[in-house]
Amino acid sequence: MLVVRLDLMRDLLDDLDAVGVLTVERLQNDRIARRATERILTQLVDLAADINTHAATSLGGLRPTEYRQSFDDAARAGLIRQDLADALKASVGMRNVLIHEYVATDLEMVAAAVPLARRNYAAYVRSVATWLQARG
Repeated sequence: MLVVRLDLMRDLLDDLDAVGVLTVERLQNDRIARRATERILTQLVDLAADINTHAATSLGGLRPTEYRQSFDDAARAGLIRQDLADALKASVGMRNVLIHEYVATDLEMVAAAVPLARRNYAAYVRSVATWLQARG
C-alpha cells in the first residue's frame, strides 16, 4: 500500500514538472494548467496523509485525527524529519482551500506553493522510500 502511494506521488511530481513554469499570469490564463496544478497539489497532501496515518497507526498505535497531525506522527514514527513535517504541514492549508473552496483561490499562493511542493514532497518521497527500504 505504501509503495503504491509513493509511486503515485512520484508520478504527480513528474506531472507537476511537466506542467512547466507556473506564474500567476499563466494560472489566470491557462485553466487546464491551473486545474491540473490544483489537483496535483491536493493529491500530494492526501497521499502523504494516507501514508502518515498508515505508518503511525501500524507502528505506534497513533491515530492522527487530522492531516497536520499526521505529519507530526510521521516524524515521531521516523518516516521523516520534524523540520520536513513542519514544512509540509503548511501544504494542508492550501489543500483545504482548494478542496473546500473556503475563499476564492489566491493564484499568487498557488504559484508560490508549486516550488515548495516540488521540493518538500520530493524530499518526503525520498525519506519514506529510505524508511521503507530500511524496514524491508
